[in-house]
Amino acid sequence: MNIENTQSQMRKGVLEFCILSIIKRAEAYPSDIIEEMKKANLHILEGTLYPLLTRLKNADLLTYRWVESQSGPPRKYFSLTDKGAEFYKELESTWNELANAVQQITQNGQTVTESYANFNQ
Repeated sequence: MNIENTQSQMRKGVLEFCILSIIKRAEAYPSDIIEEMKKANLHILEGTLYPLLTRLKNADLLTYRWVESQSGPPRKYFSLTDKGAEFYKELESTWNELANAVQQITQNGQTVTESYANFNQ
């Protein structure tokens, strides 16, 4: 079993939720999203982010606006649509349920194992 593959799959599972969380707080430029993800130790490449943003935009979850830049081409800033905000609420609810369930199972698993070991002494 390859631990790196399992870790990568776990990260991919929360990627969309994390990106939408960043955009929910304030409209975001893709390099700002990459930087914030990097600070949280969730590294993402542009080649992963841009197709995801396009998919979310095509699903009407995101919109964008162009902002002129004095140091280069115009920049595309993303924000949530109303549909995106509703979608985010559903993801947040699902995440909270999942995180609580995993925490309960992993904590109880340790407690049960420890209790079993103590019972057999």
